[in-house]
Amino acid sequence: MTKLLLVVLLAGPAVAGPMIVIDPGHGGAQDGASSPGGLLEKNLALSISKKLKAKLEAELEAKVKLTREGDSRLHLDERVMFANRQRPDLFVSIHANSMPTATQRRVNEGIETYFLSASASGEDAKKVAARENAEARQQSKAATSDTLAFILADLQKAETHHDSSRLAYSVHESLIAGTQAQDRGVQQAPFYVLMGLEAPAVLIEVGFVSHPREGDRLADAKYQQQIADSIAAGIKAFLSTVEARDNKRTEGVVPAPGAK
Repeated sequence: MTKLLLVVLLAGPAVAGPMIVIDPGHGGAQDGASSPGGLLEKNLALSISKKLKAKLEAELEAKVKLTREGDSRLHLDERVMFANRQRPDLFVSIHANSMPTATQRRVNEGIETYFLSASASGEDAKKVAARENAEARQQSKAATSDTLAFILADLQKAETHHDSSRLAYSVHESLIAGTQAQDRGVQQAPFYVLMGLEAPAVLIEVGFVSHPREGDRLADAKYQQQIADSIAAGIKAFLSTVEARDNKRTEGVVPAPGAK
């Protein structure tokens, strides 16, 4: 037996890093929101997503896939199907917020983090979901309602739904600590891109591009890196919690008396 083979055998099997899917919102003809300085949500989301991908690969040795690598349009259901094909450990969708009127644009700023729910946690959350869901392929209201009800009936029984909540809080707390942005809280809403995912999933509104100061801040590459670093730290904390929980369960399994 060669020395190299002996080293490989003694080292044991390599432990694969987590599989993570990052979804840069919008793309192609769908620009999303825009800032007074001309920053488009689709470009901001892609830039942060690429920075996040690099951070996760470097720090967690994660396998990271983006739903889009460039300025291409991808329907919301295609994003979900792509993500599920990867069999990810978690899913993160990156977006930026906006307000319609001049008065609201001057006032509203800050970060919001969402996980899936049948109903929005407030009127603002409902409006955000409606805006982000606008790109969904046309379906009857009845079909959409039935699909969501079916998914949520299953999610309420599944640990995946609880883990989505844990992921949202972990990422959000890290984002606020890392960026010092205004804390608009963790919220729930019926986002189309979160429906049907077979892994813990969150959607992050990284700030309001429509706000004069925050819009400029979001355009800064260093601040985008801060956002990516903070999201990565939140993901790392979440994965550590899940690993500790799973290890505890494994250690708690006691063979039945007489079992071989």
